[in-house]
Amino acid sequence: MTDEQKKRGPAATQIAATGEEVKRNVARLRKARGWTTYELAQRMGTAGRPIPQSGISRVESGGRRVDADDLAAFAVVFGVSPAALLLPLKDSPRDRVGITGAGVVPADVAWAWASNRRPLKTPSAEARSAESEYALASLPPNAREARLHPVGRAIEAARDDVTRLASYAGWFVEGGSDQEFADLLDQARTSLDRARAEVDRIAVERNELSMLRDGVGPKTGEGGGDGQSVD
Repeated sequence: MTDEQKKRGPAATQIAATGEEVKRNVARLRKARGWTTYELAQRMGTAGRPIPQSGISRVESGGRRVDADDLAAFAVVFGVSPAALLLPLKDSPRDRVGITGAGVVPADVAWAWASNRRPLKTPSAEARSAESEYALASLPPNAREARLHPVGRAIEAARDDVTRLASYAGWFVEGGSDQEFADLLDQARTSLDRARAEVDRIAVERNELSMLRDGVGPKTGEGGGDGQSVD
């Protein structure tokens, strides 16, 4: 423990819900790769974020906090996204995940938030404005424009509905009903049709802009003008 931690007391080394997930995921990923703590320490050193073998052991036991630079380096070394260290490998709406600062939330919502797809908590009455504010604050320009575009919104909705449908296939054997499945199937089909319609609309708009650029109006015939002949 450093002098600063001693001054601040035991809370300086305590970890909360997300820190608990990080320590478990570091151990999980290390073992999945078949690495010893020594080998992971060596790889962290090569990545420019040296942590001794004893430090790796303390990370996995919760005796050493993982800061932002540690987290990024672990993600690089393991070849995963930072979210794979922050959250458990479960994303069913039936599962619950503890997130520091937010409490317990549905696992699918936690992953959507960590994947930069939606706010963690959104008041239903302010969903659209909250989504826009989230995109403005969280996304770089190109991703933000795509997310807020009607086709982007339609694709996001379709992805959510298809994910729920695919997840339900696993739940069905545990007692799901035919009606629930039929409802999810209809919803997914409707969302996919809406997304396709938005994509087709972009294609039509693009074609019309090309015609205008080339001087060919959609109703005036080649060469533009009002369609009247001049003797």
